[in-house]
Amino acid sequence: MAKPMERISARLRATRDLTPDVRLFEIEPDRPLVNVTPGSHIDVLVPTDGRPQLRSYSLLGPCTDGLYRIAVKRLASSRGGSAGMWRLKVGERLMIFEPRNSFELSYGRPDYLLLAGGIGITPIYTMALALNQANANFRLLYAARSRRDLALADELTTYVGERLQLFVGEEGQRIDIGSEIAQLDTRGELYVCGPFGMLETAKQLWSQAGRPTAHLRYETFGNTGGFADAPFKIRIPRLSLEIDVPAHRSMLEALEDAGVDMIFGCRRGECGLCVLPILEASAEVDHRDVFFSGEERAMNSKVCTCVSRAASGCVTIDTPDRTPDQRHSSKVS
Repeated sequence: MAKPMERISARLRATRDLTPDVRLFEIEPDRPLVNVTPGSHIDVLVPTDGRPQLRSYSLLGPCTDGLYRIAVKRLASSRGGSAGMWRLKVGERLMIFEPRNSFELSYGRPDYLLLAGGIGITPIYTMALALNQANANFRLLYAARSRRDLALADELTTYVGERLQLFVGEEGQRIDIGSEIAQLDTRGELYVCGPFGMLETAKQLWSQAGRPTAHLRYETFGNTGGFADAPFKIRIPRLSLEIDVPAHRSMLEALEDAGVDMIFGCRRGECGLCVLPILEASAEVDHRDVFFSGEERAMNSKVCTCVSRAASGCVTIDTPDRTPDQRHSSKVS
């Protein structure tokens, strides 16, 4: 069950565009900051379509000046989170939650490889600064579609210099992940944050190289999946429920809206706490998680409700043996 989170009132102090579609937000909490470690994120209640939605954003930098900084990429396929953030005006009040870290950086390793794709640079940026300050041996490989999409590249060049390598897709540049893993010390660690395909490739090549699973750390920033977001239905026979899932809401959010007691954690398809069994599906299920292996996703027997969805039609699922009226303390209202 997700640990209850404590709300913190805050103010949007300033914004700055890092690229045409990535904006930096400086958030000033009403009380002193808690300790922030590399890989930490904050959850923000984002106003969208008249109702707040919980979204997670990686923190940028060590946050030693009393401000939380996040970078938000505006996505056309967004369910409303990025658009809601971009509509915020400087000075507006917002609700956030204490930082948490599910992507922790281990110190004292002989070698590090940091791999970032697109907006996935946000947690990797802070790790690079921390490793540089610790005088650690590391390399940072940062890929983006175009040069204008390389948010924070100038700052990273200033801070870490030749330890940073940039790869621009439009210029035919690609990261040879397998070769880069081969160069890493056998006791070294790989940290990855990027698109679904990048992460899946890194996981596969890491395994093929015989590297310890514990030395691969990763975080996702969202996956658009194989189909465009579209409305569909959820049926839960045991509870005699049929629930409409709008295109801009996740399965998990729709289940919560209907009063179904759910257990959840990351809301990014990583932890598996919100997984439910699939009984039947009238259309293809678009598995967007990184919790299951490719083979497990192909079996189509379970679904990560926080990110995955049906392409259309209806998916019949089962839930834990709790009544629709029950709710647990981790839910955010």
